[in-house]
Amino acid sequence: MDKMTDDIKIVKEGLAEAFYPDSVFYNPVQEFNRDLTIAVLNQFAQEYLLNKPISQSNKRTKEDKVKEKQMPTNDMRNELEKEKEKEKEGPTRFEDISDAQINRKVLQRGIKCDNGLRILEALSASGLRSMRFAKEVGGINEIITNDFSKDAYEMIKKNAAHNNVEDLIVPSLADATMVMYQNRRYSDRFHIIDLDPYGSAVQFLDGAVQAVRDGGLLCVTCTDTAVLCGNSSETCYSKYGAMSLKGKFCHEMALRILLQSIESHANRYSRYIVPLMSMSADFYIRVFVKVHTGQGIVKQSVSKLSMVYHCSGCGVFEFQKLGTCTPTKGRNFKYGTAVGPPVQEKCQHCHSKHHIGGPIWTAPIHDRDFIQTVVSGVQEDSSKFGTSQRIVGMLSLMLEELQDCPLYYIIDHLVNVVHCIAPNMLQIRSAIMNAGYRVSLSHAAKNSIKTDAPPNIIWDIMRSWVKTHPISEKRKQHETPGKHILSKEPTTNVSFDLRADANPKSREKGLVRFQQNPESFWGPKPRAKKGSGNEDSKRMAKSVKLQGKKRKVMEESQDFKQFKCKKFRQGKCDLGNNCKYSHNLEIEITQTDHDNGN
Repeated sequence: MDKMTDDIKIVKEGLAEAFYPDSVFYNPVQEFNRDLTIAVLNQFAQEYLLNKPISQSNKRTKEDKVKEKQMPTNDMRNELEKEKEKEKEGPTRFEDISDAQINRKVLQRGIKCDNGLRILEALSASGLRSMRFAKEVGGINEIITNDFSKDAYEMIKKNAAHNNVEDLIVPSLADATMVMYQNRRYSDRFHIIDLDPYGSAVQFLDGAVQAVRDGGLLCVTCTDTAVLCGNSSETCYSKYGAMSLKGKFCHEMALRILLQSIESHANRYSRYIVPLMSMSADFYIRVFVKVHTGQGIVKQSVSKLSMVYHCSGCGVFEFQKLGTCTPTKGRNFKYGTAVGPPVQEKCQHCHSKHHIGGPIWTAPIHDRDFIQTVVSGVQEDSSKFGTSQRIVGMLSLMLEELQDCPLYYIIDHLVNVVHCIAPNMLQIRSAIMNAGYRVSLSHAAKNSIKTDAPPNIIWDIMRSWVKTHPISEKRKQHETPGKHILSKEPTTNVSFDLRADANPKSREKGLVRFQQNPESFWGPKPRAKKGSGNEDSKRMAKSVKLQGKKRKVMEESQDFKQFKCKKFRQGKCDLGNNCKYSHNLEIEITQTDHDNGN
């Protein structure tokens, strides 16, 4: 719900209200992003605080160690005895307290918790997200709401006062990277860091992986999906350290490139990530990962990354791991280099060349147990979220995804390769399952199939389908990937008999998964800039004015009267003088006329 006061807009979202002028960025379509983040933070706060001490961390700082060395032996013993007496007086960890006490004393929303979570929203703009955190997430000690813009900083202070959360919100006017670098010390680190920049978040990752606590939560959004989805692979490599591919699976690959980049930054400091949830939605990607410290686990990171071999003809893909991690005695592992490549020089299915992308994260991108608790929390309090139906639908779809099967195929693309009539979703899923393999949807694309079936099984299914649904002979005359694929006989016994379990539960229940466009001009917004007011309406009017600009310029610059009307020659044109082509059959045929087929 938006209102207008002078040149400043007021937006109400969740339990918070925020003022923002045209010089401060705000995108209403990101309400789904903010709702989901609040649901995740509530669950994370409950799990994190349940397993952490009420008092300050037991980890000793350098100052503590120096103090111990200077302290006499008797004093040290007396200090230890006092600590033991305090432990006897009452519980020092949350697991010793009942859930009712925790909810009452710690996880109250909108109330400062002395031993609660310390959150950084590094790029806040108007601060609406932080205001919602303060009013809708329990167990918070403070929220550092930072922005580099002076206008945004003033608006953050105004919004904090308007929402009566000044005791939780700490406005900050600084460079986001410097804020994180200044809080790298163990005692100063944040429990949660939220990065939601305009474009790529990669320049903030180095500071973020150092400034988040061990077991803390890092939330990252990237909106430069054109780069991550293969439109500019060299730019993707310079930013994320991986080559993106323009395949049908590009949206999930974008997620895996981002996870690989975060892992790479964390590994430099003997840290590693555990993805809780990874989502591709609308025009952006969003990941929630825990950051831990442990050199032993860091060594396993190389076995979680792979290069991707993508066929330029039929679109199938194979993975080449960067390294191996083999369990030995006890908890030990043997590490080694991988053996490859997994493909021949040309695709064995269609004889086309391969494109190589990556490295990407090929370990699981979701934590099913965590996602299930988030879904349960949203369903219990659905009225609090304006996009609760979509959250439940998307997360339910994530729960169904095969975690050990990276990337996916698109049914429409498989059909286009062999130029046949398309089987429906249930038919192709049943065929894969009848062949003894697993299959699921992907939340990243409609009509997608994630499966552990190898490419030759997929094409055997399509060959068997074409046998009962023949294609025209014209399609077989040209040297295409589809011709090479169909020239081979299927070696798999394929059955398209429908199975009762072929229809996913999320699809069967009709959950909201891929919603319609939420509003006109709903895509990525331009950067906020100072203006004379009503900048949104001006940009919208300009966008409408420029729609079809290239086509209009082309039509205006070209004189179609120099071309003879083909329909007039056939006696079918009834436009008369209104026809943009010439009805003068004696007009001299030009090379341009010949090229246009008139």
